[in-house]
Amino acid sequence: MKKKKSSKVQKTNKDNQGMKKLEELLIQVGLRIAKRGEGALFVVGNVEYKPLINQQVPSFNALKNPKLLESLALMDGAVLLDRTGWVKAYGAMIKSKKTFKNFGTRHSAGLSASKGDNLVLIVSEEDRKIRILKEGKMVMQIDALQKDVEKSVPEAVNILESLGAGTVGAVGAGLLVPGLGIAMIPGIVVFGSAYYLAKLLGKKFKK
Repeated sequence: MKKKKSSKVQKTNKDNQGMKKLEELLIQVGLRIAKRGEGALFVVGNVEYKPLINQQVPSFNALKNPKLLESLALMDGAVLLDRTGWVKAYGAMIKSKKTFKNFGTRHSAGLSASKGDNLVLIVSEEDRKIRILKEGKMVMQIDALQKDVEKSVPEAVNILESLGAGTVGAVGAGLLVPGLGIAMIPGIVVFGSAYYLAKLLGKKFKK
């Protein structure tokens, strides 16, 4: 039994490390896209979709070919990946079942896709920010125009892995009321429950 438990823990740790690498990749790719004033939508997980174009590019691991991922992300629609980094579809239309107030169709599609264990990254060409959603709530916002923000991505990923979906009542409310989010790293605002934020801030100030 101990061997089974040990192997299960090792698999979980390996999966978590793989997910962290994928999150870091998607954020870095998103920052490059945002800096050029272009938009994109990445969904990690399962979601209903309709392909807008023929899927001529065979499935590939984004961790091994980030340039191809970036090229596909610039097409209309979303890029869908599994948690190991394999691209399942691109140019995918996700039906918007929810409305992301004060934003366009890409944000509404991203909000609709951020259900269950899915992770969603929305790259906005309008304000050049990346918005990360989990469980139907925005948990992090990254400003691509912040100087040297790329250097903070690993720390942002660590925070992202520790952050709960949060208790912000209205998705996007923090954009209108900055006090609902905490800027723990320059250019990066974190949204979440008081419990997680207090826990993370405590770790930060102990350093």
